[in-house]
Amino acid sequence: MKKKEKQKSSPETISTLLGRDTVIDGVLEFKETIRVDGRIKGKVVSSDGTLIVGEKAGIEADIKVKAAIIRGKVEGRIEASQLIEIYAPAEITGDICAPTISIDAGVVFNGNCSMSNSLAPAGQKPKAPAVKVDQAKNSKNL
Repeated sequence: MKKKEKQKSSPETISTLLGRDTVIDGVLEFKETIRVDGRIKGKVVSSDGTLIVGEKAGIEADIKVKAAIIRGKVEGRIEASQLIEIYAPAEITGDICAPTISIDAGVVFNGNCSMSNSLAPAGQKPKAPAVKVDQAKNSKNL
């Protein structure tokens, strides 16, 4: 009997689910792990939580969390103290920053990527060297 293969990401148990019909305009603060399949406009904050953005989700917000797993559309800055994982069919427009970053083939990413502890304020250069990526479409058939 074969052992089950471990998935690329194994977040803790999801404590909150915001479904497709959910719309939030403002600040979303949470603890533990939250999955968003709806729409958020504003700000998403959690010092020790994990944000999972589903494939049909649309986020127009600055995000500052412990970990972010993105499969949907995000417009805004994403800053994670631990890691950011981005999987197809995600579309990211904005800067990302985390010590560990993974971008899957098929993702569309427009912004700056920094693997330092934090992003510089908007309009300033980042403290650590950053990689500029413009309309990067990864493909398995390179």
